[in-house]
Amino acid sequence: MSLLDPIDIQSLLLWLVPLLGLTGIIAGILAGLLGVGGGIVIVPVLYHVFSSLGIDAEIRMHLAVGTSLATIIPTSIRSSIAHHRKGSFDLELFRLWAPGIFFGTLFGTWLANRVEFTALTSIFAIVALIVSVHMGFGRQDLRLGEAPPTGPGAASLTGLIGALSAMMGIGGGTLSVPIMTLFGIPIHRAVGTAAGLGMVIAIPGVIGFMIGGADVTGMPPLSIGYVNWLGFGLIVPATILTVPLGTHLAHTLNPIPLRKTFAFFLGLTAFRMLWDVL
Repeated sequence: MSLLDPIDIQSLLLWLVPLLGLTGIIAGILAGLLGVGGGIVIVPVLYHVFSSLGIDAEIRMHLAVGTSLATIIPTSIRSSIAHHRKGSFDLELFRLWAPGIFFGTLFGTWLANRVEFTALTSIFAIVALIVSVHMGFGRQDLRLGEAPPTGPGAASLTGLIGALSAMMGIGGGTLSVPIMTLFGIPIHRAVGTAAGLGMVIAIPGVIGFMIGGADVTGMPPLSIGYVNWLGFGLIVPATILTVPLGTHLAHTLNPIPLRKTFAFFLGLTAFRMLWDVL
């Protein structure tokens, strides 16, 4: 089935609407609860959706990443507001990390638009696999220092977070939350601050992916470059509604069992995407 075939539109929406709506619900809850960012869920789902719709393999991962970054903008705003109200947004840390993440995002977006889909898919799968191992088996009390690095160390670290996040289509929480906790930042402050950093990644990332895919053919309807606004419109309402629920759960529940469950499914997804590449 091809998304470009108008005969299939009605049957397409019958399964696409609930699937992406459910994806948005899960992404919103996880964004508020674990600070991992909805993109770590949205990218693999969109990748497989575009695959089933017959979108060319050469562009489907770029399209999934660009669309995911677009969904992160409203989700990040909603999540950071919710965490700020609970006093878990660290403005000083945000100011320290935002510049490096921004410039790293610019570089990552530039690079993502120039690599083949196999490289982009491999980067997502490998980093997702590392994250799943850390979430499932990592020691929660492990520390690399008593405070985040400053100066060149901070620039290098945050630049890497921005670059990888842009190439993966994630809001940065997947990488920044574990790193913050390794440097002694309490988990609630790490999650809340990472939510705000998602905007620093998503806004320039979306612009870059729209420009980078402007001349590419074979895009599904309602796409601007590598951003599909139909997918955006089906996912975002659910994420916005469920982010406050995830934020509330983050302050009331023990997230460890959920972290381990999510780590298991994330690991399976990473292996599946690597299988596609190989």
